[in-house]
Order: sequence, then C-alpha cells, then structure tokens
Amino acid sequence: MMIVLAAIIDVKNVGKHFGGFHAVRDCTLQVEVGSITGLIGPNGAGKTTLFNMVAGTLAPTSGTITFDGDIINGKPSHELFKQGLLRTFQIAHEFSHMTVVENLMMVPDKQSGENISSAWFRPARVAKEEAEVRRKAEEVIDFLKISQVKNELAGNLSGGQKKLLELGRTMMVDARIVLLDEVAAGVNRTLLKNLVDNIERLNRELGYTFFVIEHDMDLIARLCDPVIVMAAGTVMAQGTIEDIQANEAVIEAYFGGSPTGNATPDPQPVAVS
Repeated sequence: MMIVLAAIIDVKNVGKHFGGFHAVRDCTLQVEVGSITGLIGPNGAGKTTLFNMVAGTLAPTSGTITFDGDIINGKPSHELFKQGLLRTFQIAHEFSHMTVVENLMMVPDKQSGENISSAWFRPARVAKEEAEVRRKAEEVIDFLKISQVKNELAGNLSGGQKKLLELGRTMMVDARIVLLDEVAAGVNRTLLKNLVDNIERLNRELGYTFFVIEHDMDLIARLCDPVIVMAAGTVMAQGTIEDIQANEAVIEAYFGGSPTGNATPDPQPVAVS
C-alpha cells in the first residue's frame, strides 16, 4: 500500500515579476513532511526568488503559498519564524562579536530578560529562564559536535563553522521546516561532511523537514529525495536523482547535454560521499 505524506509547503501557480521581468512563472510544487527536498536548476532559474517568497522576504505576484495549511502569501519572515519556518543563507548571518553559545541563546523569542520590568522586578525568573536557554544551547553544541568553539567569537569562525552555527540556531526553536540556501558554499570538505551528517541526523532523529537549494550535485544525490528542477522560472521535472539524471529535457537545460549528472553551474563541486 502506498503511503502518502502530507505537504508542509504547497506552492500553487506562483508567479513573481519585477516590472517586465518574470523571475518565477506559474510554479507549482510541494515539500512533504519529513522529507529532504532538493531544488536545483541553472543560474537564473528562479530558485532563490521562490525561496524568498516561501520565506516571507518577497510576496508573490500571483498564486498561493501554503505552509501547514495556512496561506502565507506576503507574511513577514518573523511571523513565519514563530510558526516554525526557518531559513539559512548562502552567506551565514551571525552576531560576530558574540560567542557561539551567546549566538544560540539569542534565538528563542520573547525571553523575559528582554523586558526591562522583568529584569528589574523578576530577576529570579529571568535567571531561571536564561539557565534553561543556556542548557538548550549546550545541548545543541554537543549535538553538532562543536564544543571546541562554543566560547569563540562567531566572527572568528570559518565558513563551515558558521554554517553549523546557523544550523544550530534552527535547533533552538521548534523548527517545522528549514530552508537551506547553498549549504555547501564556502565550506571545506571536512566541515561539509560534518554539516551534511548533521542535516541527516536532524531529519532522521528529530524529524526535521528540509527544503534545499544547492548546486553541488554530489550533495544533492546524497541528501535529497525528491529533487525538483526549475528552469526559466518554473518547475520542469521532479523525481529521484536517478530520474532527474535520466531526463533528457533536464540534461539539455541543466546538465549541458551531459547524462552523467556531473556537470553543474558550480565549477568546483565538493564531494561529500
């Protein structure tokens, strides 16, 4: 019997234009609960624009985007964050003058210590809550195996360590889905393997759902099922990586006519297997 998973993200006939330029055209796709769904395509295919609309950075010109049954067209990213939709970026965004553990502790919303009256009149409550947040941050650091840098200023971390920190920030709240934008960019092979291992662990052990933009086809092949291909602003194919690599239209549009699946817009893909 076939098991049908529910869609946590449902994009229907979505379009986005900037004046006369149509970045996304009549795009329809779904991200199923518990999946690691990959989104690939040549440069200019509309992937990042679509991500920006799902993440609340841009409002669609047409169509609907649904998150867990709730239409979120144009809903701001901070509201989506509260609902459990989180995004990481190709270039990590950290508080560079704060330590790793302090960066993690900044994530939970509505902490009592942010309220000046609570800080003055309920110091015990603030201290207890801060201790709980710190404990959670320590657990995240242990999970990601980055305890050696927990007291390091985030601005001093390598690119790969900053990506791990971003992944850790998603663990400080109840993430329902995480949008990963070019997770391999600027990451050396050793740290990339650690990063990918942790994404797989979060998916397998904690049930995280991931939606991934990536140019590194080795990483896509290891992590993602299904894989969605965009070209010219719309979805042209979807399936397993084997289906995608055997699709002649995809080979022509994305792989430059090479059926091996090794060609990619990134001239130096990083193997993670």
